[in-house]
Amino acid sequence: MDTTTILAAVFFSLLPISELRGAIPFAVIRGMDLFTAALLCTAVNAMVPILAFVFLSTFHRFLYRFAWYKKFFDRFVEKTRRKVHKQVEKFGYWGLLFFVAIPFPVTGAWTGALGAWILGMEKKKAILAIAGGVIVAGIIVTVLVGLWGTGTKNIFFKTF
Repeated sequence: MDTTTILAAVFFSLLPISELRGAIPFAVIRGMDLFTAALLCTAVNAMVPILAFVFLSTFHRFLYRFAWYKKFFDRFVEKTRRKVHKQVEKFGYWGLLFFVAIPFPVTGAWTGALGAWILGMEKKKAILAIAGGVIVAGIIVTVLVGLWGTGTKNIFFKTF
């Protein structure tokens, strides 16, 4: 297994569009064994909420100085909180974990972190819930790639 494959698997694990759904199949296609690919990609993807919270807090703090951003952000957050308040109250951090655990587009660690940040969820608990969801998603993707092999791998990388 070459360094390029490892770096590309790490890169795909960090990308919001691919995360584990793309990283694990990619690594296996490039010759990494399934177990190693699953461990590497899941570990890297589990770091996403930490990166997201740092980025969002820093970026937000900078932009919040501008009136147009403050007005837009405050309205957006209030509308979002009103829409999902009941679900968040009902399911809380377990809901966040299950949301991230489903390996579909727009349900990964980045979206979970963004949602938790916008809803003002406690960072430490949200990071643990998201990491738990990433582990479950990693298991699901690994099982699918292991069971269906090439068919599952080709969902994301048809040219390989």
